[in-house]
Amino acid sequence: MSFSLENLLRPHILGIKPYSSARDEYSGKEGVFLDANENPYGSLTGEPFNRYPDPYQLEIKEKLSFIKGVRPTQIFLGNGSDEAIDLLMRAFCIPGKDNIILLPPTYGMYEVSASINDIAVKKVNLTADFQLKPKEIIESVDSCTKIIFICSPNNPSGNKMKRQDIRSIIAGFNGLVVVDEAYIDFSDEPSFTNELNDFPNLLVMQTFSKAWGMANLRIGMAFASEEIIRILNLIKPPYNISGLTQQKVLESLEQANKIEELVQKVLNEKDHLSKALEKLPFISHIYPSNANFVLVKMSGAKKVYDHLINDLIIVRDRSKVVLCDDCLRISVGTEEENQKLIGELEKYVSQVL
Repeated sequence: MSFSLENLLRPHILGIKPYSSARDEYSGKEGVFLDANENPYGSLTGEPFNRYPDPYQLEIKEKLSFIKGVRPTQIFLGNGSDEAIDLLMRAFCIPGKDNIILLPPTYGMYEVSASINDIAVKKVNLTADFQLKPKEIIESVDSCTKIIFICSPNNPSGNKMKRQDIRSIIAGFNGLVVVDEAYIDFSDEPSFTNELNDFPNLLVMQTFSKAWGMANLRIGMAFASEEIIRILNLIKPPYNISGLTQQKVLESLEQANKIEELVQKVLNEKDHLSKALEKLPFISHIYPSNANFVLVKMSGAKKVYDHLINDLIIVRDRSKVVLCDDCLRISVGTEEENQKLIGELEKYVSQVL
């Protein structure tokens, strides 16, 4: 299939003149700054929060470029991955006309963002073991289909998708394919960032919220061709990532060599948690997981959920999600947290069953 970014874009986007911020006109760090109407005396905290941050996060992108094996100009940073999702729909989908394809069960924000932007949603459910149906997905494409979202490892099921299935969808679609890799650090699967040069219609999303432990800071990553990244930068708010967030991300990137150790701790706890869950009589299946959570099928999922809530142990009830009947999604906690969870589930066995 041939891919044309210009044909995919909403017609008016290429003619947009972006907001020119003070830091676009002068990006140096030294000087007397009298250009941005900032408070010259600083903030009440005593910290230097009075100056606007780098609008393009260039220092972070330089470091990420080395870690991820892509060019800095192939990186977009957003206020969480949710910002990239929203911007993609605003750039490529005409409200009330175009549609996107979702593959339930999947991350719920794709559909929420589509609803906000008045974008129609077409759905092709995954198989019973949460894998893609490439033929059905491509057959569901019409002339108004602009984006296909693939979450791998998937949320809420936790499994990775078959790589060749993803490739066949990208190759068979002349619109944009978004591969959401929020949980890639917990998987043994190589990132699709390695294939950006092979597929001009591919965009890969990752995040600092999971393995990097910075969910509170709200920073997501998108990797794509320079042309696609240029469009996202064209329509994003000028200062979408705060200076404080940029500072903390840079501090974390300086310690990138420690991330594998942190991930391994989570994976070890996931293994211990899964083995403990398997021993409980009301649990029928623990789905294979390449993420930092497990999807667990059980009898009376809602009763189990309510029992845990009463003891202030919070998991996600996914039992009303397609293909997830009687399932709870359980995030991997610390050893102490996981032991408390198992202890309460064992109480459930003795008190309720």
